Amino acid sequence: MNLGLAIFLIILALVGGLAGGFFLARRYMIKYFEENPPIDETMIRTMMLSMGQKPSERKINQMVGQMKAQSKKKNK
Repeated sequence: MNLGLAIFLIILALVGGLAGGFFLARRYMIKYFEENPPIDETMIRTMMLSMGQKPSERKINQMVGQMKAQSKKKNK
């Protein structure tokens, strides 16, 4: 009986650790991408130049603000 209980507790600890690790990693990645978005001002500027538009600081800041607002809206 003790062997069965030990196996059950080991499996329970493994499942609990996997679930806890998943949710902790998910929360860390969401926070990381909020603080360090994958697209920054220089990438937006380069993209606008490649499309033939003249990038002004106002347009760039507007696009960055829209992206941040969209990511916050998506996370809620």
